[in-house]
Amino acid sequence: MKFISLLGATGSIGIQTLDVISEHPEEFTLVAFSVGRNIEATRKILSRFSPKLVSVQEKADYEMLKHEYPTIAFTYGSDGLTEVAVFDQADIVVNAVLGSVGLLPTLQAIEAKKTIAIANKETLVTAGHLVMEAAKKHGVALLPVDSEHSAIYQALQGEQSKNIERLILTASGGSFRDRTRDELEHVTLKEALAHPNWSMGAKITIDSATMMNKGLEVIEAHWLFSMPYEKIDVLLHKESIIHSMVEFHDSSIIAQLGTPDMKVPIQYALTYPERIPLPSAKRLNLGEIGQLHFREMDVERFRCMKFAYDAGKIGGTMPTVLNAANEASVAAFIDGRISFLQIEDLIEKALSAHQSIANPSLDIIQEIDKDTRRFVQTLL
Repeated sequence: MKFISLLGATGSIGIQTLDVISEHPEEFTLVAFSVGRNIEATRKILSRFSPKLVSVQEKADYEMLKHEYPTIAFTYGSDGLTEVAVFDQADIVVNAVLGSVGLLPTLQAIEAKKTIAIANKETLVTAGHLVMEAAKKHGVALLPVDSEHSAIYQALQGEQSKNIERLILTASGGSFRDRTRDELEHVTLKEALAHPNWSMGAKITIDSATMMNKGLEVIEAHWLFSMPYEKIDVLLHKESIIHSMVEFHDSSIIAQLGTPDMKVPIQYALTYPERIPLPSAKRLNLGEIGQLHFREMDVERFRCMKFAYDAGKIGGTMPTVLNAANEASVAAFIDGRISFLQIEDLIEKALSAHQSIANPSLDIIQEIDKDTRRFVQTLL
């Protein structure tokens, strides 16, 4: 039996993690989880599971729920998020929260020697050097949940890193993969949220449309696999069947394939190094699919890819600025304050205005994050 703490239980990854736990009650127990403001969804989770600890975002919700569920311990706010992350009964912490808010609880969970199943890419983008250093110091495993990084992780089993020629991340291309830049001028939020392959939250779906999601994944892959950016490529693959590949220096390429289903990499992270059946998963039938399609990545068409590679290579606080500016800009687009293409413009201005600080401390990273968000707000 593995005991799970889940950060971000009401998000897309969180909900699918709960489904995996439900399918295997003999393997997993949910002992703690955190949510934001979705209290209706929280009550539904509490009707399915019997956790020991629950954290909510607002104090008012905390006061209400602790009276409704007197046998469960409740907490709230950023301290509550950390309490769930370091809960003593948990073996594995699934970090499925959205944004850089996931950084501090991840670091705390690592110090508490919890195995980390990481679906929060912003944690590694914002402070990859601190996270990987802490994981090494405390002997903690970071198991990737993103389908692309899980694919690479699976392809590398039994292999030696010295033999890797390059990592190849695949990208669906998002909602606007077949449109020119001119055709993006007046796209709507509804159109941007219509992802052709995956069912994800709004922010990640927008990131997929701008290709920032893949840019963040490049930076994440750099840290997870200790790979220089020159050896990380991105290939457009609209079917999302090949989730990523590893090329070795003898010219062999190992790929991980499957239907687009996030429960597969979630379950693999929870069961690693074992595999168990996933009855709800749809089996891949390549004969039925017939063809797979690929295209080279065009960084002029998808400018956020170039921003991510450049920020990653500069390093220091530049990826922190990249992530914070993107989060603020995407929120503004979702709120109807800017157009789709202005997301790129705001990110570019934030990056251009910043002088990177090498090897930043956690305090510096948090301050740069706040300053970048304030800067973006002044541009709106």
